[in-house]
Amino acid sequence: MPAEDLLAPTLPSWTAADGPLADVLADLDPTDLALVVGVVDGDGDGPWESRAHAALTEAGFAPDELAETHEPSTAAGATTTVRMPRGELPVRVLVLVGLGDAGPADLRAAGAAAGRATRGRAQVVALAPSSDEAGQAAFVEGAVLGGWAPARLTGGGWTSGSDVAGAVVLVDAEGDVVERAVRRARATLLARNLANTPSNIKNPAWMARQACTVASRAGLDVKVWDEKALAAGGFGGLLAVGGGSATPPRLVQLGYTPKGSDDSTPHVVLVGKGITFDSGGLQVKPAEGMLAMKTDMSGSAVVLAVLAACRELDVPVRVTGLLALAENMVDGAAYRPGDVVTHFGGTTTEIGNTDAEGRIVLADALAYADAELDPDVLVDIATLTGAARVALARSMAPVYATDGELSEELRAAGETAGETLWPFPLVQAYRQALESDVADINHIGPSVGGGSITAALFLREFVGERRWAHLDIAGPGRSDVDSGVHGKGGTGFGARLLLRWLEGLS
Repeated sequence: MPAEDLLAPTLPSWTAADGPLADVLADLDPTDLALVVGVVDGDGDGPWESRAHAALTEAGFAPDELAETHEPSTAAGATTTVRMPRGELPVRVLVLVGLGDAGPADLRAAGAAAGRATRGRAQVVALAPSSDEAGQAAFVEGAVLGGWAPARLTGGGWTSGSDVAGAVVLVDAEGDVVERAVRRARATLLARNLANTPSNIKNPAWMARQACTVASRAGLDVKVWDEKALAAGGFGGLLAVGGGSATPPRLVQLGYTPKGSDDSTPHVVLVGKGITFDSGGLQVKPAEGMLAMKTDMSGSAVVLAVLAACRELDVPVRVTGLLALAENMVDGAAYRPGDVVTHFGGTTTEIGNTDAEGRIVLADALAYADAELDPDVLVDIATLTGAARVALARSMAPVYATDGELSEELRAAGETAGETLWPFPLVQAYRQALESDVADINHIGPSVGGGSITAALFLREFVGERRWAHLDIAGPGRSDVDSGVHGKGGTGFGARLLLRWLEGLS
């Protein structure tokens, strides 16, 4: 396999064609050509949409005979693979994929199944499902994500986790819909590649270098604070969490400005947690709790991936990304329970547990964003608390917000992207659990439970009066299985959600 560029995941070339299907197939070499067609609950043409039935018939297939012989399941994501006799029909393999109720969620599952079923094919032609733009985009995003597998590190360096299809043509789809869907999915894969990189390779300085490379490729402004600049700037949270590591912390700022912007253009700041490995610090995690901790920087990976895609998606607002990067390790310089940390801007925090380090580095970045960047909206994303994972498991993430409209916008974007958010409350009565006898605030509130809520309340202390939202992706940020749209490992949850949200702002 060829060397893999982690910042440019290997994908098929995607194009859209107006059709008809028979003409598209006639122009391609059938030797290693797969045709993907959706099947649905019957509407008079068996499991076929009338359009699909007509297109197959015109291309030389016998759809009624196919349905009777193979009885394809119409359940979302179910696949039936039919091998075609050589030379008789213009394809080698026909993949019949269930579309379920043909809503976006089922179309995304169908696309993922189609992508998996056609991995490694030289050419793939898919008949776009009858749907609106959101549904067709969901199908494409699913196909891109399902057709990919995590990169592998071998003796020859990084290689693709699977042979992706060479080229995909989507028939009866709008070119712009396909192109934008592929770009959003590619952002998710970039975030996954970074999250899955082993922590003996990935440290704060390595992540900062990746951010500089992305900035160069995507036309972004970039600034990096090393440990000396962090000390000079008063970023005590990052320095405390990173103090026990042989690889010092970093703060990275990335900036995107759309063409034609002026002082009236809204400004969004995204902040990502970037703990490149989390041992728990002096309050060491149990061994099984450390196994997945290379993905504890997923928030920063998502923010980097979003910034990388802003220009090619023509996001209409200014976007600044902050990556708060540190490794939480153990040595004589590690921060201790009971220490008092001074954050950017002067707020002091009593350390209640060294394994609750993510909110400490985020506090520095949020305080900096509030004081120096003057955003209209401030959003952070982090694999922050086990409490969020216990509450909502792996399929959705809590969203906290100081503004109801902002919460609704993010949730709507999440539904469109297939990355579900669930509104959680900022319970003011729990704030007293964060009181400290020796500092402005304690960063954990063990006396009340609700660990995800108290973590959000802590972060709220650092955003001033800004419109702010916090996404706790500790659950959906990682997948334990290789299935559907997910490969095993980091999921990149939040990248497509945030891009959809940003695309809709003005």
